[in-house]
Amino acid sequence: MLIKIEDLHKDYKTGDLVTPVLHGLNFDIERGDFVSIMGPSGSGKSTLMHILGLLDRVTVGKYYLEGIDVTGLDDVQLAKLRNQKIGFVFQAFNLLPRTTVLENVKLPLTYSDEKNNFDKRAKEVLESVGLSHRLDYHTNQISGGEKQRVAIARALVNRPSIIFADEPTGNLDSKHGIQIMEILQRLNDEGNTIILVTHETFTAEHAKRIIHLKDGVIISDEKVKNRRFAKDGVNLK
Repeated sequence: MLIKIEDLHKDYKTGDLVTPVLHGLNFDIERGDFVSIMGPSGSGKSTLMHILGLLDRVTVGKYYLEGIDVTGLDDVQLAKLRNQKIGFVFQAFNLLPRTTVLENVKLPLTYSDEKNNFDKRAKEVLESVGLSHRLDYHTNQISGGEKQRVAIARALVNRPSIIFADEPTGNLDSKHGIQIMEILQRLNDEGNTIILVTHETFTAEHAKRIIHLKDGVIISDEKVKNRRFAKDGVNLK
């Protein structure tokens, strides 16, 4: 079992005001799965992703990652585990400006235990997303679709256990959005675990399983026949 969530609650406190966001969630995620967490604005899906990605803590409940109870870890332990186990792809790309594509992808290796062959590893993952010809380009010299591919390469460079994709097509047109989802599907086919957060049904249906959130509770959790695309982008659902 890669992830196990037990009775997870999350509240935010501002002064004397307590705002409950997540209410007693329970679910598991197996290694190699492709899961969409879907829901409208305010459903709690981004909060859940931040907790699963070790960017935030639970208020009540348990979160086990590869058998480790992460709820008891301190900030330093969480940061180390996050760097070793998790890769992030964000809607806004979050690339460093005025630096090259290669330098952006190499950045997570700075904090890893892998101290050799930074360039080799970064070039390998850039080749896997079709960007070998953009190594020395600065991030302001490439398209939105290419920026998201750089973000995917950066997420892959530490060989994480999980890739979290937060609205990865939100800033892209439909053509480039489909290309990004094709890459995520291929990565999943190669054994990578993908957790996708989205409010779009079309995007969510590229996964193998959809967890629907509403008002901080799971209203459905179902396996789906995921959308597939041919080389020319034709829908093969």
